Amino acid sequence: MNQKTKCAWPGTDELMIKYHDEEWGVPCRTDEKLFEYIVLDTFQAGLSWRIILHKRENFRRALDNFQVRKIARYGEQKIKSLLNDVSIIRNRAKIRGLIKNAQATLKIQREFGSLADYLWSFVKSRTIVHHLKQQSKIGTRSHESDIMSQDLKNRGFTFCGSTVCYAFMQGAGLVNDHLVSCFRHRELTANHQG
Repeated sequence: MNQKTKCAWPGTDELMIKYHDEEWGVPCRTDEKLFEYIVLDTFQAGLSWRIILHKRENFRRALDNFQVRKIARYGEQKIKSLLNDVSIIRNRAKIRGLIKNAQATLKIQREFGSLADYLWSFVKSRTIVHHLKQQSKIGTRSHESDIMSQDLKNRGFTFCGSTVCYAFMQGAGLVNDHLVSCFRHRELTANHQG
């Protein structure tokens, strides 16, 4: 069997491998999916991506399929039910932050026309392609994630430090941090130029 060379971080976890091979670093320009990434990355703060990925479908079910308008209207009863849902991350601050972030997202959509236009403006609408040879060289923040983080905070977002923003940028394809030896680096660079 021909094994393609890929980044080492997914390890042997099948869900992580699938995420790496099909999703991580693929430029995303749909508001619904970008908001889902924001939600998952903010819940990841302080935890591993593996934990979040394995709870993703539970989050999808519990959070009305990541529908920003519904989440923006969550009240105390919904917060209580989420805090009792053992299938997701039950963190009161993150759940309250989720609602604030949804409300802030709606304001961004009104101001910029779309969440995608706003978020992609931090990279001038083009994926930043890195040419890294070692996993240890993959960054955890950047000048762009610092600016995005500050701007999101100014707009009322929570759990959006520069490291969270950089993880979001990697996942949503604003940054291509696949190693140059990884088959996805070549595929994504070829498919998403211009």
